[in-house]
Amino acid sequence: MSWSKSGRDGSERDGASGDAPRGYHHGNLKEALIRAALELIAQKGPAGFTFAEAARWAGVSPAAPYRHFRDRDELMADVARRGFEAFEQALARAWDAGRPTPSAALDRLGKAYLGFARSEPAYYAAMFEAGVRPDATPELRAAGDRAFGVLRAACEALAATLPGPARPPSLMMALHIWSMAHGIAALFGRGDAARRPVPMSPEDLLEAGVLVYLQGLGLRPPG
Repeated sequence: MSWSKSGRDGSERDGASGDAPRGYHHGNLKEALIRAALELIAQKGPAGFTFAEAARWAGVSPAAPYRHFRDRDELMADVARRGFEAFEQALARAWDAGRPTPSAALDRLGKAYLGFARSEPAYYAAMFEAGVRPDATPELRAAGDRAFGVLRAACEALAATLPGPARPPSLMMALHIWSMAHGIAALFGRGDAARRPVPMSPEDLLEAGVLVYLQGLGLRPPG
């Protein structure tokens, strides 16, 4: 899924890009502003539009958004929060409590990470590229922590397969694997024109990198 001229709900936009949905009636202005922000991120990038443009896209006056958001930063923080909530759900489904084995589940988790970056580029940009502070709101901080918590739980399960004295810190593992997945997503797994070519799939690149990393820690996944 990507945010484009036809909205997430399939409604058509009126005229040139940036116009409000045709015939839209504002039963829920807050949701309309979130959709507007996502569309504008997809078109112009996370820093490429103003609060007033989001209002114009939603078809309301420049003053109307202040009923729900203090400013553009608060709007972007709410978009990022929603992105992290969807991200957590995608990662948790892929991890599936580590079944059938932690290493197999971690491989699925990595694929889900790249899949989210590719299929939800506007959310991903709001989460990681918009300059939104991770603690901009308590809700955003909690959503981000829950998403990272899925990866940390996966690393705890993997570390637990080693004898006690040989177990690496799960937080360190999670940060290393997160950095690897995020770098591959940003460079090679994007869902937009900034994606760079690579002579293998981003999923294969991440799988190989994680395998080498785990082997360096003494973890040797079967196969």
